Amino acid sequence: MTPREIVQERLAVRRKTLRSRTLDGEHTVRLRLIVFLVFAATALAGLVMEVIHPAWSLVPLGAFVFLIVRHERIRSAIRAAERGAAVQERSLARIEERWIGSGPDGERFNDPSHPYAADLDLFGEGSLFQRISVARTAAGEEMLASWLSAAAPPAEIRARQKAVAELAPLLDFREAIALAGEQARAGAESQSLRKWAAHPPIAFGSAERGTAIAISIFGIIALFAAVPSLLAALLAPAGIEIRFEGSLLPLGIAILAVIAFNRRVGTRVASALSGVEHATADLAVLRSILVLIEQQRFDSPRLRELTARLSREDGRASESIGHLERLLVLLDSRRNQFFFPFAALILWSSHLAFRIEAWRSEHGVAILDWIGSVAEVEAIASFGAFSFENPADPFPEIIEGGACFEAEDLGHPLIPSSRLVRNDLRLGEEPALLLVSGSNMSGKSTLLRTTGVAAVLAQAGAPVRAAKLTISPLAIGASIRLHDSLQEGASRFWAEIQRLRQLVDIASRGPLFFLLDEVLGGTNSHDRRIGADAVIRSLLQKGAIGLATTHDLSLAEIADSLGGRARNVHFEDRIDAGSMVFDYRLREGVVTRSNALELMKIVGLVESAPRDDH
Repeated sequence: MTPREIVQERLAVRRKTLRSRTLDGEHTVRLRLIVFLVFAATALAGLVMEVIHPAWSLVPLGAFVFLIVRHERIRSAIRAAERGAAVQERSLARIEERWIGSGPDGERFNDPSHPYAADLDLFGEGSLFQRISVARTAAGEEMLASWLSAAAPPAEIRARQKAVAELAPLLDFREAIALAGEQARAGAESQSLRKWAAHPPIAFGSAERGTAIAISIFGIIALFAAVPSLLAALLAPAGIEIRFEGSLLPLGIAILAVIAFNRRVGTRVASALSGVEHATADLAVLRSILVLIEQQRFDSPRLRELTARLSREDGRASESIGHLERLLVLLDSRRNQFFFPFAALILWSSHLAFRIEAWRSEHGVAILDWIGSVAEVEAIASFGAFSFENPADPFPEIIEGGACFEAEDLGHPLIPSSRLVRNDLRLGEEPALLLVSGSNMSGKSTLLRTTGVAAVLAQAGAPVRAAKLTISPLAIGASIRLHDSLQEGASRFWAEIQRLRQLVDIASRGPLFFLLDEVLGGTNSHDRRIGADAVIRSLLQKGAIGLATTHDLSLAEIADSLGGRARNVHFEDRIDAGSMVFDYRLREGVVTRSNALELMKIVGLVESAPRDDH
């Protein structure tokens, strides 16, 4: 079966389950109504009409409670089926290339100063991140973004490839992770949770703990002692008298003791709880995913290593997280309007702060490692889903040595297959530079993005859209999508030369794969020719390889002056029935004609557009 057929089959099963559960829920609601009417009838007959014993009403009452519990379980099953169907629908949308707009787009990871993220559409609407990510925690998204934003060492790449290859066919496991995340969208408190875990525990002395216990016990006793007086005050307006006498004095003393104790430790208690008290949803997701990872058996070294990091002598990571989660549920109960006065009297928040700080002392460092392990599994699962949905995309071969990028049938993974045109590329010692000429819209910028995205995926550990790719460790730098800044008072030309300076600095530290679109296009032809030549020569002298595009044919002479280290290639176009037609096929040599006037004629800006042949 093809990936599409597999996903369609899984989606059909989940939709069938959803219909079945929905029907069960409707039947249960109707039955619950009938049972309630029976209960009302038996209660009326027993308590008012006295034709049957009142105890008979307990039978339909028990059935009614049972149906309430059953209906809640059915509702939970319906929500799970809906989430399962949604996961499969999104996978099918990716396979059918209608995924844009679905899922997080990673816009928060966009950094204008990054040497290639914006140029290669890594983040944002319709980005590579949106196409690939199936992460459901903020940490998982951050991990995936970091992998796309920086090349990994060769050994790390190979380890990730093996892990991705193992997770690709594990559809149930990857879906379970996605469902765990869908239970409550994680991330709102993830950063504060990690900061809290990394912060040293707040000290509470044994005397303070003992004092808190004593005040709580005294408060409970004082409350019971005051109950008769409190009831008398409440029932007096109704003319009801309470025979028993009570005293409010102990309760007053208890309240004063609580106030005094809170003045001493209240600030530390608030500080202890501030980073974690709202993290219950994040912990629930984290625990659910940890359980799945702990229960799954893996073969690849990386996944086995991640699983091993979740086991400790004192128990599994999921059990420890579950303990903290339960403490936070108890802490949250103090917000109940009926329980709040009692919680304040017995120092509920302080006692839980003591327990939570004890947990942080024992597991605070480990939780960062657990979150990191979950994040890494989610990043690997994202690449695994990408690999499963695109079985023709291979893992690249990572070689060590001189700078190298050799691709066969290279294409862009974000371009629909119906419009995708693939090309071969070879860069190394000779040629180290491809100078790409061509008319407007002929495909020059797309070629740069295609090669850049391939290099990003290859060095992140993911499959690539090619028949074959061989690549050496390369830093990536691009000057494709640069803009002027009104706020900073910077022109596009200034932004470009700043980026070129950045790329030269990167090349000084190691092999660079550069992608330059219309290099120095913001200045006059004379300065552009001299400046482009100087920049490209500087990059090549530092051992960099890459591509530069231009529609200024005078720059094509740069490749000729570099001998075997550079080669001219180009894209062509033709006029067909008054429309420009592009085949996006890369050819040897320099383009021999431009299309600017033809394009202006097509849109009606000029009346005639003689072809400019060179």
